Amino acid sequence: MSDKNKNVIIIAEAGVNHNGSIENAFKLVDAAVEAGVDYVKFQTFKANKLVSNKAKKADYQIENTNNNTESQLEMLQRLELSESAHEQLIKYCNSKNINFFSTAFDLDSLDYLLSLGMQMVKIPSGEITNLPYLRNAAKLFKKIILSTGMSTLEEVRDALKVFLDNGILRENITILHCNTEYPTPMKDVNLKAMLHIQKEFGTLIGYSDHTLGIEVPIAAVALGATMIEKHFTLDKNMKGPDHKASLDPDELKAMVSAIRNIESAVSGTGLKTPSESEMKNITIARKSIIAKTRIAKGDIFSEENLTVKRPGNGISPMLWDTVIGKIATRDFSADDLIVIEN
Repeated sequence: MSDKNKNVIIIAEAGVNHNGSIENAFKLVDAAVEAGVDYVKFQTFKANKLVSNKAKKADYQIENTNNNTESQLEMLQRLELSESAHEQLIKYCNSKNINFFSTAFDLDSLDYLLSLGMQMVKIPSGEITNLPYLRNAAKLFKKIILSTGMSTLEEVRDALKVFLDNGILRENITILHCNTEYPTPMKDVNLKAMLHIQKEFGTLIGYSDHTLGIEVPIAAVALGATMIEKHFTLDKNMKGPDHKASLDPDELKAMVSAIRNIESAVSGTGLKTPSESEMKNITIARKSIIAKTRIAKGDIFSEENLTVKRPGNGISPMLWDTVIGKIATRDFSADDLIVIEN
């Protein structure tokens, strides 16, 4: 799923932070383009097919919407993107040269995203135990991204088996470690679980982040994540379930820059060898064996007349024991590089 340059794929999760406004959705696309992400992702669902009218809102949803009377259904109905909005967003993303992406939350939405030309689908954490949904996703799409918030390892294993049994190639599956609390407390991130997932299942790994700030996604890249997903918003003070746990546009831009730097820093052969950029500093920073005092031809080199100083373009101090006791074959002034002639 990585591109031809093997870059970490960065998904900017607009989600429902458009608050039901296509104008806000366009602005979110603009912010994602400015940040330099690979995908801007929205959410595709029909509220009445996603939740029953008896479903309650999560505590964070009540707090962030400042409304404890409406149901989850009523909240989500306000946040739906219409089919027309999807088509407008895809057209707008194409004009801005950024990849449109979306998460489907119900069976009909899976079919709809396929009809829009999507070849890859994101499985949200809440659907990881939804067998009919998982099976249909595997039959419709070539590539799968599986988010694993709230999941046990066995639940991840069961979902992965559904994909593999229905013809999805293991190399076309990316499993994202995730914690489904908004915001996620740092003590609950458990980032090393991402490596456990890779060891157990041999898939590409990544991290879907709900912490505050940008530190954890950057750390995930340093540990080997091939994909990062992070919520962002136009304004954290907007009313809505996800704004407060999202990055603002400047933070998103900073995260992308940091990830690209870390991505470059962890690239390379892995062998400990001087880099091209530092080779020129070897003679400047290292030292050589030099004359501490005036040394006359015929004198014996000793700890009294030799010392070690920069520059490093003479005899290495690692040969100190070899030089000590030899006879000077010419005169040396103080601070001259010592030369041993055969």
